[in-house]
Amino acid sequence: MTTRDRDPAGRPRNARPRDAAGRPLPRGAQGIDRVPDDLVLTPDATVDEAQRLIDGGLPFQAHEVLEAAWKATEGGGRDMWQGLAQLAVGLTHLQRGNGRGAVALLRRGADRIEPYAADPPHALDLAGLVRQARAVADRVEQAGPEGVPEPDARFRLRGR
Repeated sequence: MTTRDRDPAGRPRNARPRDAAGRPLPRGAQGIDRVPDDLVLTPDATVDEAQRLIDGGLPFQAHEVLEAAWKATEGGGRDMWQGLAQLAVGLTHLQRGNGRGAVALLRRGADRIEPYAADPPHALDLAGLVRQARAVADRVEQAGPEGVPEPDARFRLRGR
């Protein structure tokens, strides 16, 4: 029987190392640095760190940073952080060559952040992200089963 990794509170955790695309590696393998489960950053620091990771070709890790903000947020804005995390997962699926998963998460994330686009917090370019996510999803759908046309898409979280 395989036992699951658990944190001190008994919640399931996956302590296995991961590659740059977030895929689990065998125990003992050399993976990339993981985002701590208890990460707490200010919203601006979260956006900065997520952008640094996206720019570095590490959208799975950016997803983990954005997910930490989503889980730490109560009330208003929670859906926005979840949507941003979903966009990062969509980029992860692109990187892994999973066009179907990329399209689903990019569209879901765009739909979730769109209500915040009229008055975006933290200097986020939510309208631009919605447009870019939908455009990438459209291109992936048009590519069909031949593959993912842009596995290294990079989103800009803030306007230039």
